[in-house]
Amino acid sequence: MINTPKTFQSKKEEVGVRSFAELYEVAPQRHPFHLVNPSPWPLFSSIAALCLTTGGVLYMHGYEFGQEMLFLGLGTLVYSMGIWWRDVIREASFEGHHTVAVQEGHRMGMLLFIASEVMFFLGFFWAFFHSSLAPAIDIGATWPPAGIEVLSPWEIPFLNTQTIFSLLVTLAFAFLFCSSRS
Repeated sequence: MINTPKTFQSKKEEVGVRSFAELYEVAPQRHPFHLVNPSPWPLFSSIAALCLTTGGVLYMHGYEFGQEMLFLGLGTLVYSMGIWWRDVIREASFEGHHTVAVQEGHRMGMLLFIASEVMFFLGFFWAFFHSSLAPAIDIGATWPPAGIEVLSPWEIPFLNTQTIFSLLVTLAFAFLFCSSRS
């Protein structure tokens, strides 16, 4: 029997070399979760955020081209946010990747985020009340500490409270309107 030379394709199959297209073929999904494809947007967004912060620092210190870098970073960050959200919406609505398990995961992630924000602000209020109700000797055992000028609560703080309250009322009415239509 004569040994015939193997073709290039059979050598690839023998070694187990797979092409890029074969690596990312759609295989039958055996679980309810969505494994995302590789995306350039996390890297692009992080570079844009770096450009934004660097531009902000350069602009605040009066460097040349600081303002241009600040706006370049802001523009690229807003662009990458829009494109990234477009991809997520496409995956959810048109490609059908967001199954019930994925939607429950999104809800749980949002709940955990809100819980972490509540804990964050609880820590701030805890520190404020601890310092104001039992002021330390280091700050003169008085609250507010000596040399600190206190804002009137009826000026800027009241305006901020009105703004937040009006935003919450607007969001509540928008939610009720959208809920009644569906």
